Amino acid sequence: MFGYIIINKGDMKFKEFDIYHSYYCGLCRVLKEKYGLAGQLSLSYDMTFLIMILSSLYEPDTRLGETKCVAHPFEKHVVRTNEFTEYAADMNVLFTYYKCRDDWEDDKKPSRLAYAELLKKAYRSICSRYGEKARKIDSLLREISQEERKQNQDIDHMAGIFGNIMGEMMAVREDEWQEELHSMGSFLGKFIYLLDAYEDIEEDIRKKRYNPLIKRFDNPDFEEEIKKILTLMMAGCCKEFEKLPVIDNVEILRNILYSGIWYRYELVSQKRQKERENGKGKQKVSDA
Repeated sequence: MFGYIIINKGDMKFKEFDIYHSYYCGLCRVLKEKYGLAGQLSLSYDMTFLIMILSSLYEPDTRLGETKCVAHPFEKHVVRTNEFTEYAADMNVLFTYYKCRDDWEDDKKPSRLAYAELLKKAYRSICSRYGEKARKIDSLLREISQEERKQNQDIDHMAGIFGNIMGEMMAVREDEWQEELHSMGSFLGKFIYLLDAYEDIEEDIRKKRYNPLIKRFDNPDFEEEIKKILTLMMAGCCKEFEKLPVIDNVEILRNILYSGIWYRYELVSQKRQKERENGKGKQKVSDA
C-alpha cells in the first residue's frame, strides 16, 4: 500500500517541488542514519506527506543541510529534518516490516522474508519506543491479516481497519488537533486500502489471492461505484485537512490531497478503459 500519497509535479511550482524534495531527502538521510541501508531501502514518498503536514501544523525547529547521494552524486541538494522526520522514519520502517511479512504470506517470496528479517531488530525497537501507539497499530495490522485469511468481503470493515491504522499514525500527539488528524488519517487510510484493492483486483483474481472487491468486480457498475466511494473518502479527508490551521506549504499539501493522490487511480482506470475499447474486456471472477 505504498506509493499513493504523491505530488502532481506538473501542477507544482519549481520552488514548491524543491521544498517537497528537501523533506523527502531528509527522510532518506534519517532512515540511513537510524537503520542503515536496510532502512534506507524502505524510503517512500508517502511518509513525506506525513512529515510535511505535521511540520506545517506544529512548526518544530527544522534543520537545513546539504548532501549528496547515490541518486544525485554530482551535486548537493537541500535536506530538511526535524522531530517529525524521525517519527516518519520509524513509521516507515514499521509499515515496511509488515508489508514484507504480508508479501511473504501472499507469495512466499524469500526476498521479502529476508528483508523482514533485516528489519526485525528495528521493528522491535520501534514497538518498544512508541508503547501504546505501536501496540494499537500492531493489533490493527494483525486484525487485517486475520480478516483477509477469512476472506472478509465487507469493504467498509476492512477499509475501516486500515483507516484506524492511518489515524493512529497521523494523530502524533494527544492535543487539540488529535481528533482532526485521526479523522483525516482514517479517511485517507480507507482511500488507500480501497485504491490498492482496485489496482490489484485482476492480478489477485488470477493468482487466487484475497481482495475485498472480488464479489463486486462482475458488477457492470463496478468502476462507477469504486470512483464514488473513493471520492467520498477523499472529500472527508480534505474536509478534515481544511479545519487545520496549516499555513506553511499548504499549497504543496493541497496538491497532494486534491490531485497527486488520484494519479494511480487515473492510470489504472484509463488502462482498463482502453482495454475495454480494444475488446479485451475485464477478467471475470468466474474465469479465474
